[in-house]
Amino acid sequence: MIKSTLRNRALRKRATQFGRLVRHSAVTPLSGETHHPRFAVNGELAVTFIGHASFFVQIGGRSVLIDPNFARWLFVLKRLRRPGLRVRDLPPIDLVLVSHAHFDHLHRPSLRAIVHQTLRERGTAPAIIVPSHVSDLVSDLGFSEIIEMDWWNNSRQGNLSITHVPSRHWGARILKDSHRGYGGFVLKAGKHSVYHAGDTAYFAGFREIGRRLSPELALLPIGAYNPPAFRNVHTNPADATRAFLDLNARWMVPMHYGTFRLSHEPMDEPLQLLEKEARAAGISDRVVVMEEGVTRFF
Repeated sequence: MIKSTLRNRALRKRATQFGRLVRHSAVTPLSGETHHPRFAVNGELAVTFIGHASFFVQIGGRSVLIDPNFARWLFVLKRLRRPGLRVRDLPPIDLVLVSHAHFDHLHRPSLRAIVHQTLRERGTAPAIIVPSHVSDLVSDLGFSEIIEMDWWNNSRQGNLSITHVPSRHWGARILKDSHRGYGGFVLKAGKHSVYHAGDTAYFAGFREIGRRLSPELALLPIGAYNPPAFRNVHTNPADATRAFLDLNARWMVPMHYGTFRLSHEPMDEPLQLLEKEARAAGISDRVVVMEEGVTRFF
């Protein structure tokens, strides 16, 4: 009886907290601007932040999208910042990477729109790479090839190498399908390399990823850490700074903040805390905060 009462109280508390997130999203006006991407030439590394954990990466002459999400709503949560790019302004996409099956990272309508846009532009659909046991969620979207990967597996797409790397998170789409994989990706082509961490808490694996793959640029999540229990699966700015130092990368780009209100910290807090952490660690000149839609060449 006591356990049941405590469980019901916990459920009511979570429902109340989620209701606050929904109400805050509904009344917060949409902000941010949409831009046209700039295009890389001669194998340049160009990165465009779309918002949340979504990036358009040009590397080794290939056009890659990572965790693309152009949704206006995630069920009852409204998007608070516009996507930095429109799907129709993208070039034909060669490859899409999805880090795990959560709805803010694997957004089926966005993936379908990307396939249709590339088919219109080029006549052939892009390929997609997903973690193990995720292919059924994208099998009907029209991709030319679906590649499932386990941790430390590698796939070559022309001169581009993609390695699926561990994270500390979970991959379930719904409550009962926790068999699904999850993780990040390291992309390498020539002298350039990019690590996208997906969703993750801080863990010792950052050091191993840095040692084995030496990524030049690290795209690291910094939001969704409040209440404190969320740090079991998400990094806060201090964790992300520590992860960056473990990786020994050249640049850090923060992500997973400011687009959807998924937790209870103030929306502007993650970047403020990251600035303090970076200054204390002596890496302020290596942290690149990207405006949505503005292409940066590295």
